[in-house]
Amino acid sequence: MDNQLRKSASDVIASVPAITLAAFCETEGLMAVLRASAADRRMSRASCIVESGGIAAAVAAYRETRTPSVLIVETAHGASDILAALKPLADVCDPSTLVVVVGHLNDVVLYRELIRSGVAEYLATPLTQLQVIDAVAGLFRDPASQPVGRIIAFIGAKGGVGSSTLAHNLSWLFANQAKVNTVVTDLDLSFGTSGLNFNQDVTSGLADAVSQFDRLDSVFLDRLLTRCGDNLSLLAGAAQLEREVLLNEDTITAVLDTLRQSAPVVAVDMPSSWSTWSRHTLINADDVVITATPDLASMRNARNIAELLRASRQNDVPPFLVLNQVGIPKRPEISAADFSKAVGIEPSVMIPFDPMNFGQSATTGTMLCEMAPKSKAVEEMKSLFASMNSRLRSAPPQRPVAQKSILNRLKSVISAGKN
Repeated sequence: MDNQLRKSASDVIASVPAITLAAFCETEGLMAVLRASAADRRMSRASCIVESGGIAAAVAAYRETRTPSVLIVETAHGASDILAALKPLADVCDPSTLVVVVGHLNDVVLYRELIRSGVAEYLATPLTQLQVIDAVAGLFRDPASQPVGRIIAFIGAKGGVGSSTLAHNLSWLFANQAKVNTVVTDLDLSFGTSGLNFNQDVTSGLADAVSQFDRLDSVFLDRLLTRCGDNLSLLAGAAQLEREVLLNEDTITAVLDTLRQSAPVVAVDMPSSWSTWSRHTLINADDVVITATPDLASMRNARNIAELLRASRQNDVPPFLVLNQVGIPKRPEISAADFSKAVGIEPSVMIPFDPMNFGQSATTGTMLCEMAPKSKAVEEMKSLFASMNSRLRSAPPQRPVAQKSILNRLKSVISAGKN
């Protein structure tokens, strides 16, 4: 069941910008789907209302009121009648409003006719929540841009479980084996270890990005990155205690959204401390990797994180669970089966205790995947990497952004059909 869910929800769907959206439905089924979609994390910046009544209700609602950024209307009309049914809506819509029509006919000819008439998108029922969100997000997507990158958040169930080490080695594999542009974003500004692990003298790049929030764009961020190779960069703090930088949800979201426009993989190394912005970042990541050791504290914390994600990410795949430091001599351990039962997730990989290789890697600033590529620990990391990389390669192409015209051409199309 877990694998089926991962496969069906593997595509990256961008968040919807701060827009107003109104939907007028004719069926209870679509109303339920749209209301659930509005509650999804990707729609958190949109202001949404969902009503019944279809096209007629939309026309009545906006006779004397400005229409929203996006207007979704459901219709049960046949192919020959939909354009005529939409004409009253064209009379009340603002030119900037993007209209999405939901119908019950899966007809390519109808789709092309509606798009030619100025409709932004046509969707055929039945619809899933993710299809609705992707369609709305696609209306604001730049057709010249690359597909949005995948944000992978790495979090430890407690401090010292090896989450940062795992994040850095997985990033190294993406950059050097998959040959994709990868950015490691170390959100621990004071005590982050990304610079040490990659043997780099990092600048205060992340702190500068946050403190100069008004200048934030892809060009500015690119100047702040520390290069570790052809495909690997770091965005981190300089591990200084003198400079206090306050992070918040808006700044972190803006930084990650900007990074994902140019990097296929953005690995977020989460700090062990908990805050409002770290919770927000975790919930809004495309993938989450929880690293834990087989002990009671890790099991409790991993379960709490998993429960938070289940409640807040109902349309997302479950997080990856990694058991690390397995098999320490003379240390009692919780079995993988008991750990999985308590957390509700089966471990994706179990990394054995290997103090010699891990210690040498940390001391020399060399990735374990590079230093000991045939070790059992690296084999487990590569197994996790293979699962993530297959998901990255299966990402769909971007859909073109909708034309910024509402049904302006609809009247002329209808008139031409009558002549």
